Amino acid sequence: MKKILFLCTHNSCRSQMAEALVNHYLGDRFQAYSAGTEATRVNPLAIKVLQELGIDTSRLRSKTMEEFTGQTLDHVITLCGDANEKCPLFFGGVERLHHGFVDPSRLPGSAADVLPEFRRVRDEIKSWIIDYFGGNHE
Repeated sequence: MKKILFLCTHNSCRSQMAEALVNHYLGDRFQAYSAGTEATRVNPLAIKVLQELGIDTSRLRSKTMEEFTGQTLDHVITLCGDANEKCPLFFGGVERLHHGFVDPSRLPGSAADVLPEFRRVRDEIKSWIIDYFGGNHE
């Protein structure tokens, strides 16, 4: 099974969604993880929009990159510019890729105001993951 690590700055939203989406939709071929350049907490709205798709979020937690030091990974994907700049070099044939998504957690307003943006970003990440990894890209 191929291993994917998604990186973002705070490991609270986009990388958490990517981890959960891969494990839910492509878990027969891939094992996804996520981490940040610093750990914070999983954004409650990210959890909410994942649960709307029937995805189990009980194992999601914010982690730092250091937790994955020395592990064998097949893909390391940064989802924000800051993580892309700070991402360490991974050896052993790792495919390193950057694919940025807007951070919905930075938007002003109430939860009700920003929830549609969380859904939009979730759906963008889901579409990209299925397009990129759902075919024969291994």
